[in-house]
Amino acid sequence: MASEERLVGVVERVVYRSDESGWTVLELATDDEFHKVVGFLPAVQAGECLQLTGDWVEHARFGRQFKASGYEHSLPTDTDSVFRYLASGAIKGIGPATASSIVERFGEDTLRIMEEEPERLEEVRGITAARAQKIAQAYREQFGLREVILAFAAYGLTQSEALRCWKRWGAATVDTVRKNPYCLCSPGLRIGFERADRICMGMDRPADDPGRIEAGILHVLRHNLRNGHTCLPQDKLILASAQLLGVVEPLVAQTLEDMVHSFTVRTEQIDGRLFIFLPDMHTAERYIASRIRLMTGFHTAITPLIEKNLETAERQNNIHYQAQQRLAILSAIEKGVLILTGGPGTGKTTTLRAIIMLLEGLGERVEIAAPTGRAAKRIAELTGREARTIHRLLEVQWDDTDTPVFDRNEKNPLDADALILDEVSMVDVLLFDNLLRALRPGCRLILVGDTDQLPAVGAGRVLHDLIESRVLPMVELTEVFRQALESEIVANAHRIVKGDMPQLGNKTGDFFFLPQRSSTDTVDTVVDLCARRLPAGYGNSVFNGIQVLCPGRKGEVGTVHLNELLQAALNPPDPKKREWRGDNGLLREGDKVMHIRNDYDIVWTRDNGDTGTGVFNGDIGVLEKVDPREQSMHVRYDDRVAYYSWDQAQELEPAYAITVHKSQGSEFDTVVLPIYRNPVQLCYRNLLYTAVTRAKNVLVIAGSRETVQAMVQNNRKTLRYTGLGHFLRINEIGF
Repeated sequence: MASEERLVGVVERVVYRSDESGWTVLELATDDEFHKVVGFLPAVQAGECLQLTGDWVEHARFGRQFKASGYEHSLPTDTDSVFRYLASGAIKGIGPATASSIVERFGEDTLRIMEEEPERLEEVRGITAARAQKIAQAYREQFGLREVILAFAAYGLTQSEALRCWKRWGAATVDTVRKNPYCLCSPGLRIGFERADRICMGMDRPADDPGRIEAGILHVLRHNLRNGHTCLPQDKLILASAQLLGVVEPLVAQTLEDMVHSFTVRTEQIDGRLFIFLPDMHTAERYIASRIRLMTGFHTAITPLIEKNLETAERQNNIHYQAQQRLAILSAIEKGVLILTGGPGTGKTTTLRAIIMLLEGLGERVEIAAPTGRAAKRIAELTGREARTIHRLLEVQWDDTDTPVFDRNEKNPLDADALILDEVSMVDVLLFDNLLRALRPGCRLILVGDTDQLPAVGAGRVLHDLIESRVLPMVELTEVFRQALESEIVANAHRIVKGDMPQLGNKTGDFFFLPQRSSTDTVDTVVDLCARRLPAGYGNSVFNGIQVLCPGRKGEVGTVHLNELLQAALNPPDPKKREWRGDNGLLREGDKVMHIRNDYDIVWTRDNGDTGTGVFNGDIGVLEKVDPREQSMHVRYDDRVAYYSWDQAQELEPAYAITVHKSQGSEFDTVVLPIYRNPVQLCYRNLLYTAVTRAKNVLVIAGSRETVQAMVQNNRKTLRYTGLGHFLRINEIGF
């Protein structure tokens, strides 16, 4: 392996720096020329001398630049460099004019004066004692991050991790971590218990240290949030924590008892068993239950006018609402809250349109929301009304730890008389809690979902618990319309839900099965379908209508491998196409890409010239431009182009193939579904059902009949420990 190169020079200017990640672009002056340098250089300022290690890289348009992997820096010593350093804004409170006055007074001794004798800054005209003190504090803070980076390097922590900790604790960072390394497990720092534990063990602290045991217990609870659990049985939590920590269970039990007494965790007796909650989960589920109970008390009388308006709508639209549809429509008017469920082809959309029409006829302002951008777009197209994501509806902001903070809440509620929430099965506990807090008293809530879909990615099972509690009025549409049954996609979806095998032998229609002998044959068939057969037969492409859905990411039939193959077949390397490699793989101009987290800071421009901000988790587009010179990318989403910085581009990944979980709330013209010997954890009925119901016009399954059968027969839904059902049943109202 070739050794890294070295580059030494003085920072002429900082061209760009991300305050979030520390990624920096700067110009470095050496003895003979200027060089462009990129890398993680969060504390470097103009005028400083740098000794860099790294490699020279060549970009098609940006040219030759030095990509730094490490650096050492020293403060400037000559007066010109000192002035440039201070005038750059590195020290808060010093601009070019003040920098000139300070350097004129102290010359090359300026920085020593600022560090050792800051009171002498009062000798400079215009600097008072109070201002001198502020400048000295800002100077110390400037060097605090450098100290954190050096100290953390000894612990094996990266510079970006040091930056996140510095933002959290400032000048106290090193002392805070040395006192309790387990503070590194805090949400938002993205360091984790295992690494914090290694640091602590390196300090020769005992395995039974109370701080270690408490951190281990919290780690087990937080880790299980990702498995959907809002709480854990006490006995399971103690056992799992003891195994993780390598200590005896009584020691964990004693620490847990102390945590309960200090309110670090919460407890609840559910069906004779003690459960342990993280405080935010306990608060959220209790609030949801209380607020839902309160909402069930609101009622509106059904007047003859409403009945007449409904009959008028039937005549005008040439529709005859079924009995269950009429019940749902009138219940939405009469009740404060309603659950509307039903599978494909049962008339949910028709029912929703009638509900919206009648509510608007009463003069009520109706809002429509969904968990994801694609789900919001779909329900907007189906209802003909504007729909927004829940995050957008609640006017989300993100704090330094990437935690959502909503501007719409109890103090600033939504201006809505009724809210229709679609795809409720995808909504987790914390998001639903925040949504309810933003509803003003008397606002109706119509919850729409399909309980046979996959549960939320986040913690909880909101729709399931609400239905199972039997606290809310609910209407389930079960009768499938004759027109819908003409689709084999719809018919087979209902067969799957009932536990029956879908009909796989059809040669015509909209549902096809292509048997395969191996996983290699399966992926080859998928690539051929996307590159040749489907475009030839239906006139569409992966960029316009075709979507590959995979049960999981890993393995030969997972999204990672299939994206590599599909990218090579559909958008191969080309000297005219620029590339960029991020954490989620190689991206090339012309690639189909997906945005993988909500980001409300990304700027976009519509084709008509309108501008705005925000790209949502699950949005799919095409990478139009990679611009190394500007360190940016352009991605087209339908009629708008979004502009990404290098850091924001980490939120993109190839999207020729996506997981079934990522497809929730979406609908695609043509779905290609590779199923061949799925891992056991990805071989169950509602995953198959969710995948099938994503297809609008054509579904092609390539794979093994035996695997399809195994998925249909496995109706074991993933166990989730939650408290919402319990709180709903105990009939307790209180906040």
